[in-house]
Amino acid sequence: MSSPPDEYYTDERWNNWVDRLREEEIDPESDDSARLFFNLLDDATIAIAKVVTDYEDGEIDADAAAEELGRIREIVLSEVEIDEEEKLTLVDGIQTSLVCAFYTAEEYIVGGPADEGTVEEHLRAAAAAETDEEDLDTALAHCVQAGTLIVEGAELGMDVAEEIEYGLVADWVNGLDSLGRALADPEVVEEDE
Repeated sequence: MSSPPDEYYTDERWNNWVDRLREEEIDPESDDSARLFFNLLDDATIAIAKVVTDYEDGEIDADAAAEELGRIREIVLSEVEIDEEEKLTLVDGIQTSLVCAFYTAEEYIVGGPADEGTVEEHLRAAAAAETDEEDLDTALAHCVQAGTLIVEGAELGMDVAEEIEYGLVADWVNGLDSLGRALADPEVVEEDE
């Protein structure tokens, strides 16, 4: 049974997370802050994973899947009004991570998994494009190709993820890791965890 429109993800759900973030004390070194970051990220990637899964199962067609992904993207990538700089940085990190997850889902629906290369090869190429050439378009394209392989069932080896220097590719890999977990076990993240 497919999810009716607006059931994959709602403005209310995103806003509940953002409200919780506004209320929390954020400490970049604390496990609670890290958990909140990953819960927010995972909650959105679970919605993306459900769209992809419903598409794969024939519950929705490619157009409906693209429309749902666009609707979810509009919700979670919209500008967030938060006064505290650390919290804005946290939201920006989540949104940056989600960009790659959205592109991955869209690419997978349109073209399926990458024809060539492995997850590791694409991620190493992405890291090189970011650090050596400062070519973010190529870096993102490689991350998306890696992502389509993850959607297809390939593993994201944490050894290669740990090699990547902090930057956009590292954020995008967070999104791919979250998407991979969501596809493997699409449990809803409870907001009171």
